[in-house]
Amino acid sequence: MQPLLQATGLTRNYGSLPVLRGIDLSIQPGEIVSIVGASGAGKSTLLHILGTLDRPDAGQVMLGGEDVFRLNEKDLARFRNSRIGFVFQFHNLLAEFTALENVCLPGFIAGKEEREVRSRAARLLNLLRLHDRADHLPSQLSGGEQQRTAVARALINSPALVFADEPSGNLDSHNAEELHQLFFQLRNELNQTFVIVTHNEKLADMADRKLTMKDGLIAV
Repeated sequence: MQPLLQATGLTRNYGSLPVLRGIDLSIQPGEIVSIVGASGAGKSTLLHILGTLDRPDAGQVMLGGEDVFRLNEKDLARFRNSRIGFVFQFHNLLAEFTALENVCLPGFIAGKEEREVRSRAARLLNLLRLHDRADHLPSQLSGGEQQRTAVARALINSPALVFADEPSGNLDSHNAEELHQLFFQLRNELNQTFVIVTHNEKLADMADRKLTMKDGLIAV
């Protein structure tokens, strides 16, 4: 099977400090992969490069057959919006918009028809057990509900791949485990692919494959 994502020879330095020292990685469609490692191992840097939020000093990332770093910044931003979803430790919901409106925003940015976007947003909120919270502001939602809203937002444009950076780091243990179970539900129901950076070894072990980073490399 052709990998959904293929990274080859990724390096990244910050000044004289090497953070990534030659990463090779492939992700299959429908796979859930966790990435663990000590602070400073390069996990978030790798995730940001794979998600096209940062560029490597050297190396290549192929996503869905596209050599992403050959794109100019405008085309790369358009590609990122349509093909990649993100879930971060802090949900980053906009306080003045309802849950439904927050979920819709990437779809509106992509220029999709409003009725279509609102309909998909409502379906996603229903799938994530938030149908009765759609008209609530983030301040009216629990921590777990806020993060599930952020997951719905990540899925609104039907991305090929969702990157999650410490998605449960701000949740209690019950909500953290529920969120990770949700990723598997979404994989089973939508064939969604996830790459998850986490410090939670128990939750990382739930993934199809766990990668450990050490000193800017994936440990073998």
